[in-house]
Amino acid sequence: MFRLLFTAGSVLFSSLLFAQSDTVMIRKIADEILVNSKAYSNLHTLTKTVGPRLSGSAQTYKAEQWGVQTLKNSGADKVYLQECKIPHWVRGGKDEARLIAKGKETPLNVIALGNSVSTGQKGITAPVVLIQSFAELESRKGELKGKIVFYNYKFNVKLVNTFKAYSDAVPYRVDGASRAAKYGAVATIVRSMSHSTDNDPHTGAMVYNDTFPKVPTFAIGLWDADKLASAIQENGAVNVYLKTNAHALPDTVGYNVIGELTGTEFPNEYIMVGGHLDSWDPAEGAHDDGAGCVHSIEVLRALKAIGYKPRHTIRVVLFTDEENASGGSTKYLQAATHEKHLLALESDAGGFTPRAFRVNIESDKLEKMRQWVPLLQEYGVYEILSGSGGADVDSLKIKLGIPAGELLPDSQRYFDYHHAAGDVFEHVNKRELELGAVNMAALIYLVDKYGL
Repeated sequence: MFRLLFTAGSVLFSSLLFAQSDTVMIRKIADEILVNSKAYSNLHTLTKTVGPRLSGSAQTYKAEQWGVQTLKNSGADKVYLQECKIPHWVRGGKDEARLIAKGKETPLNVIALGNSVSTGQKGITAPVVLIQSFAELESRKGELKGKIVFYNYKFNVKLVNTFKAYSDAVPYRVDGASRAAKYGAVATIVRSMSHSTDNDPHTGAMVYNDTFPKVPTFAIGLWDADKLASAIQENGAVNVYLKTNAHALPDTVGYNVIGELTGTEFPNEYIMVGGHLDSWDPAEGAHDDGAGCVHSIEVLRALKAIGYKPRHTIRVVLFTDEENASGGSTKYLQAATHEKHLLALESDAGGFTPRAFRVNIESDKLEKMRQWVPLLQEYGVYEILSGSGGADVDSLKIKLGIPAGELLPDSQRYFDYHHAAGDVFEHVNKRELELGAVNMAALIYLVDKYGL
């Protein structure tokens, strides 16, 4: 058989040899991670000793110190900080809400959205208008002056990919406050961006349109969203009391944490892998995005541990301020203008079982990457899709033409925890987390060997 393949043509022989050598190398990478991984223990340290990492908070800087030390411990040839301008928004204490109907007050589980303004110390009490869509908002704009607008737009459960449901619903969180304030609303409440079965409210960034007044805005847990909607439908009119001390402090300085394995042939050409260090404050940011940070560090650690000598420099970036204003990715984009990158890959979809990669890349290069899928299938990745990269890397493709990609784990549980109290270390499975790192390391090895 060996002679038959050889005499049939050197191309066939070489192709088989390459496939065999890649299979062996990826198996070696996988064995190192599945047996000796530090990803789970690194995540435990990040979540339990640093905790929530709101941009500009004291934990921002503790997380950066953790990142520097962990990259050094993982064998990086070089570790350094990249200074960025970041916002500093604070919650200012516990947020409050009460439903007032038929002379009775009932607590509601709410949380102020990121970047919201304060209600003031006395809070706000006003009638609530139930709005199911932006189209309804426009049709009822004459009713909104002096009212609280409650957007009760639900996740579309028919969408199997839950990120599509999130993309469909998230404009109500991001833009809802200003769209309601345009017509005189004094505050807004938005149904949490989730299809979970609990009552935890999910925070996240909102953005004000400076043309209109800035009004406080909250997310509400799903049980209480249903309760509030029912009360309005049954009574015709109810009041809600809202209070938050949220406010913005002056912008401050944060840092992207960067570690590198220096390339042996092309040290000034980079394959980047990363996640973001910051998180929202209700929980520990375990899936969003502690998992992505430890995935990326584990790629570097595993390649170093097996003695792999990359042709190109492998660069790990732990981005600051992804959640509030993308200060870290903006700074990295500026610096990357003067560099050559083969690929920018991130993990920011949780530490769940890996299913695919999505890459923003030209069609011919995408087809080249898809030839590698058989090498990844044993470890859980079954396809490489075309589409946008992650939030911290997609601008590199848009502005600089750098291929940008993202690991896509199974999405079904992500929005149970996203930006909510449930995003804790205990909800991350060790095996699933490690398989994510295996596939990321394998893909980076293949890009390093074959280019794009």
